[in-house]
Amino acid sequence: MRFVATPEPRIQIEGNYTLKNTGNRTLDQLELRLPGRRFASNELQASWDGKPVPLGASPTRLRNALLTPREPWRISARHTLRLTREFLPAEQSETSLSFSDDAFFLPAAGWNAELLPPVGLFASGGTPPKRWDLLVAVPTRFEVHTSGLQKKSKQKKGETVTVAEQGKGDPYPFVIAGRYHTAGIDTGGEKLHLWTRQGQESAKLREVSEALARVTAAYDATFGERSKPSSQIWIVECPVVAGCFTNLSPLRAELLGRNENERATAEMISQDTLVVDVSGGALTVAGGSAPSLAASWLGYAQNPAFFEQKPPLTMLPVFAAAIGRDAASGADSREETIRRALRLIPANAKPEKVEDPNVVRAKSFLFFYALQDRYGREAFRKATQHMLYARQGKGFELDDLIAAFEEETHQNVAEFVRTWMKRPGVPKEFRTRYEGAAAANVHSIKEKTP
Repeated sequence: MRFVATPEPRIQIEGNYTLKNTGNRTLDQLELRLPGRRFASNELQASWDGKPVPLGASPTRLRNALLTPREPWRISARHTLRLTREFLPAEQSETSLSFSDDAFFLPAAGWNAELLPPVGLFASGGTPPKRWDLLVAVPTRFEVHTSGLQKKSKQKKGETVTVAEQGKGDPYPFVIAGRYHTAGIDTGGEKLHLWTRQGQESAKLREVSEALARVTAAYDATFGERSKPSSQIWIVECPVVAGCFTNLSPLRAELLGRNENERATAEMISQDTLVVDVSGGALTVAGGSAPSLAASWLGYAQNPAFFEQKPPLTMLPVFAAAIGRDAASGADSREETIRRALRLIPANAKPEKVEDPNVVRAKSFLFFYALQDRYGREAFRKATQHMLYARQGKGFELDDLIAAFEEETHQNVAEFVRTWMKRPGVPKEFRTRYEGAAAANVHSIKEKTP
């Protein structure tokens, strides 16, 4: 992969594959899964043992291409496949691939072609290797961060070439690079690397550092500390803001006290890396980073169904985001956040009525606050940490959460969950606790007003 710095910068992608036919039959064609067409690029070029070969369209899959070697690929024979493609700067309609004249970001999908297994009885092959090297060539003075483990870097003829070993834990490679100014932030248990396009003034850097330290401390206190291999996080300014972020969903925006048309200002691109928009200042960087940082504590890229859980677990990331945003601002708005969610849930819901999906999501969001209230924050931390660790790489369900809490508290947590999630509305005592406290506070203020 090479970043070409010209008046119109471009990225050249080159893949070299040494292949062996491990199946039980001769192959006449190979099938490739091509990147999505939302990026401006030239056509994919292929060569077989150093000689160009044409790529034809698949008759059954629009995004696939068929490669026909000059001679049939015999059993146990080895050949070298080379694929090359060139990407151009993002057009107005593109949203996921962004680069300027001094930085670029290749997301964890959509830019590299994938060799598919052969079709047919007893066919084999197309399986990614256990380990492989990703090579990134960029102009000198570029900082480079990639998936995998960076092994070495060397300079030659005005370029810096970085080699990063990829493994099973890196199924979707990514690269972010540019003329970044770097700063290290030590929050105690976590090491944060902040990369920005402009240098950081010491006062602003200190403000960002303190806000991010509050966020990571809040997540450690709520979910437990991350494992040592995950103790570093890269926070990198997006090269082109329009290419990195999406709008918040209306419900999520409302629960977090945000404008529903407001876009996110940070996105997690791997378990240890997020891209951010730094234009809003220190607290915006920390507050915007909080939801993405939460994903790292909750097992992003480890638990397969992280974004596909059922209620109430589907709202665990939003609960975590609310905690992080409070910590970033230095304010304790827990009760205000809970009351905001309560307003989305009817106070006198009928038992026989099927609840609106957004009501169920709001209940699921509040469910985690209720767990903290019922069993204490220390028990909450230990139970969720146990669940996340025990189910790492396997995904987790509501039964796993219940089991973890019952092991920690020795109480009938299943009944508590049924009370919350199987009945309409929220338990009366929970609503009274928070709405009653707000009413009492307003009454007290009025009494003191002359």
